[in-house]
Amino acid sequence: QVQLVESGGALVQAGGSLRLSCAASGRTFSRYAMGWFRQAPGKEREFVAATSGGGGLTDYADSVKARFTISRDNAKSTVYLQMNTLKPEDTAVYYCALDSSTSVPDRRMDMYEYWGQGTQVTVSS
Repeated sequence: QVQLVESGGALVQAGGSLRLSCAASGRTFSRYAMGWFRQAPGKEREFVAATSGGGGLTDYADSVKARFTISRDNAKSTVYLQMNTLKPEDTAVYYCALDSSTSVPDRRMDMYEYWGQGTQVTVSS
């Protein structure tokens, strides 16, 4: 069984930065791809970013590319999402997820078996 716990969500002004963290337990963390997804009110959950088990491969949604950076510290079993130049449209609940079937990053939500409880990010204009 895997447990994922996100933290770092907050209220921030447009143009500001936040770093989200997701601590994992229960599996050999470094073997598996990790992803960040988000869900805004009234919208479907969407892909944000993903990283490979070793952290050498990353993938980003076009809407966050060049503003967000996903990284991981396998020694701490933690994945991070550094979010810069935040916009009001980035307001959402952010979820981390683990794909135990592969170490390759994937954008498809149904590939991820384990999910955290989410952390709220609110960007004011």
